[in-house]
Amino acid sequence: MISARYHLEPIAEAVDAAIADLVARDAVSRVFELDHTLFQDDPAECANRLGWLHVAEELSEAWPELEAFAAEIAAEADHVVLMGMGGSSLFPEVLTQTFGSAAGRPRLHVLDTTDPAAIRRVLDACPADRTFHLASSKSGSTLETRSHLAYFLDRSGDPSRFAVVTDPGSALGEAARSQGFRKVFENNPDIGGRYSALSHFGMVPAALIGADGRAMLDAANDMVDALAPVDGDDEHNLGLQLAAVIGAAALGGRDKLTILIDERVATFGLWLEQLIAESTGKLGRGIVPIVGESVDSIVAVPADRVVVTIGDVDGLDRVLAAGVPLVELSLEESTDIGAHVVLWEFAIALAGRVLGINPFDQPDVEAAKIAARRLLDSPAPAEPTVTPVADALGQLGSGDYLAICAFIDPGSADAAALESVRPELGRRHGVVTTLGFGPRFLHSTGQLHKGGANNIVAVQVVSDDPDDLAIPDQSFTFGRFKHAQATGDLEALHSKGHRALRVSLAELLAAGS
Repeated sequence: MISARYHLEPIAEAVDAAIADLVARDAVSRVFELDHTLFQDDPAECANRLGWLHVAEELSEAWPELEAFAAEIAAEADHVVLMGMGGSSLFPEVLTQTFGSAAGRPRLHVLDTTDPAAIRRVLDACPADRTFHLASSKSGSTLETRSHLAYFLDRSGDPSRFAVVTDPGSALGEAARSQGFRKVFENNPDIGGRYSALSHFGMVPAALIGADGRAMLDAANDMVDALAPVDGDDEHNLGLQLAAVIGAAALGGRDKLTILIDERVATFGLWLEQLIAESTGKLGRGIVPIVGESVDSIVAVPADRVVVTIGDVDGLDRVLAAGVPLVELSLEESTDIGAHVVLWEFAIALAGRVLGINPFDQPDVEAAKIAARRLLDSPAPAEPTVTPVADALGQLGSGDYLAICAFIDPGSADAAALESVRPELGRRHGVVTTLGFGPRFLHSTGQLHKGGANNIVAVQVVSDDPDDLAIPDQSFTFGRFKHAQATGDLEALHSKGHRALRVSLAELLAAGS
């Protein structure tokens, strides 16, 4: 089970006050009672988003069926292409990066980009006659996923090599049945995308690669039991305590939640980014998740941070010496990420209560989608002006963070180069940094970018697409789709009054070299 150590001297008084407030509200019991009024009186996008707490129990019962399905697919496929965005793709990416594929099980390729070069890499790696395809979308209407599905179905011509995970009654599920797909997995509809890691959206891919889903689900169920209310002792509840730390820190100006993660589960941060940013970035407030930064970066720019570690991490004495509040969370086995999923879902939900927001809606996500759709319908949309990098970075000030928004192939050398210059850009300008690849981040940190505080400077880079791909039955290509998404995101950021600029990739790399 997960244990915690706290080093909170700079914020201890505020954390104690937040704990007392949550206890007074009977917050733990009300979450377990699925009481949406803890967060807001209006049930909209709240009352029907509380099914995540017990989903691990549901999937424990379904696990034998998932294993049987996975064994069937393993007999005929060496590769699985998962097509999904945000909550449908991020935890499967964590699983494949953490556990790989068991002997005799197919390799999982997560496709959550519209970049043509990235799509071609998947095509080249996955022969059509040895590939199974899984389209995952809660709503069933996600345009990226529907476009991927149309392309791969046209390429394969064999609907028996396809399955979907979706909510009951979605258009995607109905289309899959009518076209003769192998399987339609219907998920519990009372779960939002970012809270769906331990539902069918995460556990079907886990079964396909032969991960020990049973151990992850057992760990999750044990955590649910550990978080359950205990009369007169809720102030010692681990989830409530973590929520109080995160929420109180943000209210006190330490809104940069920096997470250092054990190498065994390093990519867990991909999922955490969405959970934190999309749950808390709204109404002009929010918690900025920082993953992928080192202890060196924390020490160089310690202001406005609180640090949480997961598992074994070196250099924490330097973090404490820099005066940064710190929480250490344990990790015994890699499969204990099942317990961490539940703990963080619980804590971020209650952190929303501390901040006075509904952690289950995402009111600003649609803005970029609407703008992109309008641009796709326009015969000749104009590209944004490219701003000199020095002018863009010159807008950074105290308390800001630099968000690098890259609409490029996330597996390219350019992506690796951005990862390498990111720390130096932060140190030179005295700010915390984030790096997201579009359109993935539009379904993740994009909500925080638009709905959070106005302490973001977003610099956007967009690659050209000389080897584009057509989308069946659409008037636009994947490359044009990507460019429309990038431009639409800038428009949505500007509409919120945020500083957001397109810059040259070469100039940005030079600025951090």
